[in-house]
Amino acid sequence: MMNGAGSFGAGRAGAGAALDPVSFARRPQTVLRALAWIFSMVVFGSIINEGYVNMGSERLHCVYNKNADACNYAITIGVIAFLACLFFMALDLYFPQISSVKDRKRAVLLEIGFSGFWTFLWFVGFCFLANQWSRTSPKELPLEQATDAARAAIAFSFFSILTWAALTACAVQKFLLGTDMTLFTTEHVASQAPKQPYPPNDVTGQTTIPVNNAYQSPPLIETVETRPPGYQIPPAF
Repeated sequence: MMNGAGSFGAGRAGAGAALDPVSFARRPQTVLRALAWIFSMVVFGSIINEGYVNMGSERLHCVYNKNADACNYAITIGVIAFLACLFFMALDLYFPQISSVKDRKRAVLLEIGFSGFWTFLWFVGFCFLANQWSRTSPKELPLEQATDAARAAIAFSFFSILTWAALTACAVQKFLLGTDMTLFTTEHVASQAPKQPYPPNDVTGQTTIPVNNAYQSPPLIETVETRPPGYQIPPAF
């Protein structure tokens, strides 16, 4: 497989590729990853700070219908998504330096798998939190302080579904761009020096041009008209 430019979304392969911070920050994938990073931080931060309340005792209860699994689930996927955004952001910075197409393909497939899976987990988390919040009774829990935090976690869980789904689409588009062999071959050939139109000579190193022998001069035919005056045909012995 060829290691040409533009494979699997990379700009140029090689350690000397320059990075433009402005263009990198304006990329849709970078913007979406930054939003996903912020949304995940809001989800687990809201629950950790105000997602637990006490009922006149030292024991804390999850604000979502006293279901500790709801709070633990949201915190877990939020923290992992927070760290994953940092990891994939670093991978995006290093990606143009990868010269092997196989390594690029593995990186893109990893991004597709993780982004798609985390989109599903955020969807489950949003449904889980919304369901438990709808079952929460104000008589059982003092919700004056935790209402905003609980609703913020639910809202940003929904926003996380959209951002991670968009990141999955961007990764799939990058993969399809890398597997487009027509575009890939065109870019590779354009970057190469033009080749000689004829093969080199093994002995002298010079090019040999084949001669077209399709045209040949007709044989000389001696007729009576072409003989000079006084010419006689010699006798045959």
